[in-house]
Amino acid sequence: MARIHDLRLMGRIAQLYFVEKETQSAISRRLNISQATISRLLKRAQEEDIVRITINAPRGTFPDLEEELRRRFGLEEAIVAEAGEESEDSILTAIGAATAHFIENSLREKEVIGLSSWSATLLRVVDAVHSPRVPAARVIQLLGGTGNPGVEKHATHLTLRMAQVTEAVPQLLAAPGLTQTPEARAVLVEDPFVRDTLDQFKDITLALVGIGALEPSQMLADSGNRLTPAELRELGEAGAVGDMGLRFFDRTGRQVRSSCDERIIGIDLPELAKVPRVVAVAGGPRKVDAIRAAMLGGFLSILVTDNHTAARLVASPA
Repeated sequence: MARIHDLRLMGRIAQLYFVEKETQSAISRRLNISQATISRLLKRAQEEDIVRITINAPRGTFPDLEEELRRRFGLEEAIVAEAGEESEDSILTAIGAATAHFIENSLREKEVIGLSSWSATLLRVVDAVHSPRVPAARVIQLLGGTGNPGVEKHATHLTLRMAQVTEAVPQLLAAPGLTQTPEARAVLVEDPFVRDTLDQFKDITLALVGIGALEPSQMLADSGNRLTPAELRELGEAGAVGDMGLRFFDRTGRQVRSSCDERIIGIDLPELAKVPRVVAVAGGPRKVDAIRAAMLGGFLSILVTDNHTAARLVASPA
């Protein structure tokens, strides 16, 4: 009969804790049982099915999709935002707002933020951020931000706006993301201002990056930092499906090297992998393969995406 008495005690403790909302220390005093035993019996109450915890997911949230993304791809966190329709604008609005909320609530004091350039997605993010709980230290541009003057302001705005709202010091990377020749890159990276920014990549504690498909986004194409058709063919033939900051990878997440690497001024994937928290913000049907590959490659620890993209990702073969 000892077991029935154990079960009764578990039921009594569970009633006090979950229904009457007493603390474990209060229950310990009331029943004259150690707090460690109270904690152990509460755990056993769940194992014995005396206590069942049910979470009613609020409308517009997707905990099952988030859990499946975390489980399948080994993510630290997955955030799935509701996009009313599978259109680019709806997805950008949804994941931009979700990422802004994440930054506002999870920014650590004196954080050193790395921020990619030429991303329409990250542009939505920084425009949606308002008053994080604590200030950051620096915001560092991860990919050269100079290019076509008509759109260059967007790349600069990303860094300056994020620095403004996080009360941080902006660190611009005053060079093209993609130079015309390897020789031009060699000269530019010796510029003291460019070198200073590149040297600060090792200090980054939180990186915010977009994920691109093989075909460049309109913003990147307009920036003048786009690859030539021949270079895109070379990458495609090598198996590339997507990029992060013009650094390409194949379907398995293996980095694909090509001649264009010798012209890029920006963070490389091995450097990015050393950042403690890498938040990738991406969504849309044309990016599904690239997002999946980036996760398989272990290039990110946190993914922010939309419900349509998340459903496609978890439905894809493992």
